[in-house]
Amino acid sequence: VQLQASGGGLVQAGTSLRLSCAASGRIFSSYVMGWFRQAPGKEREFVAVIRRSGGSTYYEDSVKGRFTISRDNAKNTVYLQMNSLKPEDTAVYHCAAGPSWGVRPSEYIYWGQGTLVTVSS
Repeated sequence: VQLQASGGGLVQAGTSLRLSCAASGRIFSSYVMGWFRQAPGKEREFVAVIRRSGGSTYYEDSVKGRFTISRDNAKNTVYLQMNSLKPEDTAVYHCAAGPSWGVRPSEYIYWGQGTLVTVSS
């Protein structure tokens, strides 16, 4: 599976962005999809995960109520809608595909190259 993330940019605090991650290759609907982020000088951290069917989602505590993960299996795409952005959300956001539900980077097999989100105060 090849993953291509897009949609990042420079925004002000309180605004919104929607990230997209387009997949090609193996059957997209076979994979659990996750979003992770990595801020400068920090380790990669879990943001959100969605099941193959899209029926269940789970979020890191700091983004609950602000971010929404979704997927369109017909379009081979997973999204991350980010609302009420904060400066601490600044990071490179990566999408990832894996065989099972998980919140650790090691549980994912395929990774996109990342898209930079910068939130100014």
